[in-house]
Amino acid sequence: MRIRQARVADAHGIAAITNAIIRDTLVTFTTDERSVDCIAGDIEARGPAYLVAESDGKVLGFATYSQFRFGPGYAQCSEHTIQLAPEARGQGAGRALLSALEATARADDVHVLVAGISSANPDAVAFHAALGFTEVGRMPEVGFKWGKRLDLVLMQKILAQDGLVAPDMRDLGR
Repeated sequence: MRIRQARVADAHGIAAITNAIIRDTLVTFTTDERSVDCIAGDIEARGPAYLVAESDGKVLGFATYSQFRFGPGYAQCSEHTIQLAPEARGQGAGRALLSALEATARADDVHVLVAGISSANPDAVAFHAALGFTEVGRMPEVGFKWGKRLDLVLMQKILAQDGLVAPDMRDLGR
């Protein structure tokens, strides 16, 4: 298995992974499958911030990130997505992808990486915790799929301690 930057040609393999997850699980709250063209556009737009794990020419999983929220104040905070084909789970592909994605994010001046995880996916919470992410919030019942209300678990990892200190919000009003 190797980790590399995604190419437009990978869009078919990525679509197969993500659309199965959309169709068959509560891992994502969306029910709208993604087109190959849409995924190809994301790969082109994100460049190095879109990685795949592959073996023998087959895409086993992918990881990508984009800015967490809009506006310049969030420029150094990104939310990531990581998804694996069923046969790649438990084989180290997820760890390798996330490790490589964190290195790319650091080089891209990302300070905080955020994970938004469905409460129906406790394995993802455990995976992120094992890799240094901390649960920072839970939004009860914000997701709805298949007649079920689902919580969104927010986890984050500070990628680099830069010595800057966040302002005390009480002082900003003075």
